[in-house]
Amino acid sequence: MSQAREQVAAARRVVVKVGSSSLTTAAGGLSVERLDALVEVLAARVVAGAQLVLVSSGAIATGLAPLGIVRRPRDLATQQAAASVGQLALAHAYVASFARYRLTVGQVLLTADDVVRRAHYRNAQRTLSRLLALGTVPVVNENDTVATDEIRFGDNDRLAALVAHLVGADALVLLSDVDALYDGDPRIAGAKKIAEVRRWSDVDGVRAGTTGASGLGTGGMASKLAAARLASSAGIPVLVAAAADAANALGPADVGTAFAAAGSRLSARRFWLGYAAGATGKLYLDAGAVAAVVQRRRSLLAAGITAAAGDFEAGEVVELVDPAGKVVARGVVAFDAKEMPEIMGQSTDDLPNELRREVVHADDLVPLHR
Repeated sequence: MSQAREQVAAARRVVVKVGSSSLTTAAGGLSVERLDALVEVLAARVVAGAQLVLVSSGAIATGLAPLGIVRRPRDLATQQAAASVGQLALAHAYVASFARYRLTVGQVLLTADDVVRRAHYRNAQRTLSRLLALGTVPVVNENDTVATDEIRFGDNDRLAALVAHLVGADALVLLSDVDALYDGDPRIAGAKKIAEVRRWSDVDGVRAGTTGASGLGTGGMASKLAAARLASSAGIPVLVAAAADAANALGPADVGTAFAAAGSRLSARRFWLGYAAGATGKLYLDAGAVAAVVQRRRSLLAAGITAAAGDFEAGEVVELVDPAGKVVARGVVAFDAKEMPEIMGQSTDDLPNELRREVVHADDLVPLHR
């Protein structure tokens, strides 16, 4: 048993994400039988002493059948209407199912703002922590009924990774209709299962699909791979497995693909800065500045900046880009975009007194492990 699997099996606080395809059918909407089977496994983990947060997809898919809609709607208004109907039915089903084990459920609906805006992020963190302290099982979903961007089935993988850090989880388990990560399409003969990902070079060249096998989810394995990278980079081991194997995934963790924690656990603020906050611009760095920022963890000075893009203001988050075009860090910028042309490439000593400061201070900068 790998260290990552041992950590997942022993986790005292775990976030579990389940996809739409594991709870619903294309013809009949929500499958109570599938939901009850999942809850049985989750409840057993809680009864055994663990704290558990469930990130559940399925609101839109659940709402289609009651509304007489046979295909996934393309327009946002109908998607939101389906989510409105489906979210209520889904929540009711979870309440009834967990009640069989005398467990209380608390619903938490999040929007992008709740993880992008620092104050909202902290509020969500406090709410989830309090729910866990009170012995409830928080059921988290994106608030699809008020989302302004296009709603996608299966887009809760990233949300689950963010929630895992938000609550200080010891492990993240992603359940779907695919049993593991493969080096190719698992529906095609010859594709090999990847049981362990100890370092990200282990998945170099892997082409992960972007559509779920059932057609109900559009996240697919690519979404799960991105979520696993996000969580593991922040020090959280991840297990990707089939919902049908939930008992093993939440038990001995001997199924699916395990991802080792690839980085140290970040503080809530640094995780928010590096992975959750919305970036409003980019600063392009020369090789010397990249080495200072990424390897030596120094502040970014004006002399190492070659170009800037975006309409950002001082105090907003920007991405730092290396000469090859790769985003290598994120940080809080201390200048407005309109001030950048005056200071880029200039030594601090050559700048006017009022401009002699770090462009991004080391305390407000997070290198990215990708």
